[in-house]
Amino acid sequence: MNNFTARPGAIFSRMRAGFLAGAAALALAACSPGGPNVPGMKVDTGPGGPTAAADAGEIIGTGAVKIGLVVPLTGPNGPSAVGASLRNAAKLAYADSGSSDVTILVKDDKSTPAGAAAAAQAAINEGAEIILGPVFAGDVKEVGRVAHSAGKPVIAFSTDSSAAGRGNYLLSFLVEGHVDRGLTFAAQRGKKSVAALVPENDYGTLALAQFQQSAATAGLRVPLIERYKPGAPGEAIQRLAAARDQFDAIFIPEQADAMASVSKELMAASLDSKKVQIIGTGVWNDSRTLNLPALQGAWFTAPENAGFNAFAQRYKAKFGSEPARIATLAYDAVSLAIALSRSQGSQRYSESVLTNPSGFNGADGVFRFKPDGTNERGLSVLEIGGGSAKIISPSPRSFTGNGA
Repeated sequence: MNNFTARPGAIFSRMRAGFLAGAAALALAACSPGGPNVPGMKVDTGPGGPTAAADAGEIIGTGAVKIGLVVPLTGPNGPSAVGASLRNAAKLAYADSGSSDVTILVKDDKSTPAGAAAAAQAAINEGAEIILGPVFAGDVKEVGRVAHSAGKPVIAFSTDSSAAGRGNYLLSFLVEGHVDRGLTFAAQRGKKSVAALVPENDYGTLALAQFQQSAATAGLRVPLIERYKPGAPGEAIQRLAAARDQFDAIFIPEQADAMASVSKELMAASLDSKKVQIIGTGVWNDSRTLNLPALQGAWFTAPENAGFNAFAQRYKAKFGSEPARIATLAYDAVSLAIALSRSQGSQRYSESVLTNPSGFNGADGVFRFKPDGTNERGLSVLEIGGGSAKIISPSPRSFTGNGA
């Protein structure tokens, strides 16, 4: 059994493998099947459409403090494996905590914004003090609207920062954090001038906005930004090659499944990582990128996997299957809500508690919520080589500054 306590300003600390706890800390833990994918790096927009009223859902526990968990248990094609994994992770968090403090009200958002709104309203009607989830950005916005009208906070799992807002906190891995960590590290390693090769899609647009901001903060010059239609990077890469003497690194926020064609064009233009430092984001933590010739020596950012792997082992032992990679988000959110219910009294889910600048420590490392609803996470920097990736800059174990 795991004991969780929480105090303002405390950081979760590890109790044993697969768990996190501490006498002056919030306790969390989670992990993954050792698979390469970083949680939630595709920008989600979520399916829409009408839905019926929320169903009765499922109840976990019998404690006085009620927590709503809104997840996509069903979708257009029937039951959702991702939703089931999130629900199971919540059950595991509850069991690991040894809690008798809370009741978790599990509600199916039916993978639609209307279903999410109905699910949130049902949980609030049943006494939920905080809503955890949902996943898709459109659903998160609807849950936020319902929750805020009732004065309740939300901790959601969308990777789309447009879904964040005051009282609408995102626990997921945001592209902005990956970009900032990668460029800050590049500057620390002596890089002076970084060009950008960016696909014309939602993910690329979000990454580019943060790239420009982070480059300025890190003191990096940006001589060239080239955009290309997905699947057709050749001409943009040729323009970069023609200006090769103007930069010492290239930032490429492209998905793993599209990097083979990018790698081929980079090699043809003599812009591989042996000749210029290539920098990516967490979506490169994928077997499809690790053997690409142009990326041998490239850097990308990602959470460290130790806690995630331990969680996956425990999850599989309990449920007989591998968890979805984002299952850690539900585990951590439930663990956090339980810890706060035990330590913070009537202020347990207040803005000042949830946005404490010291942050918390979860399955994938330290994190903290910003007042605007986005987050900051501790990420490592990895270097690709020989079909694998090694950590060259470990994740920080704590935060500095006020997190604003």
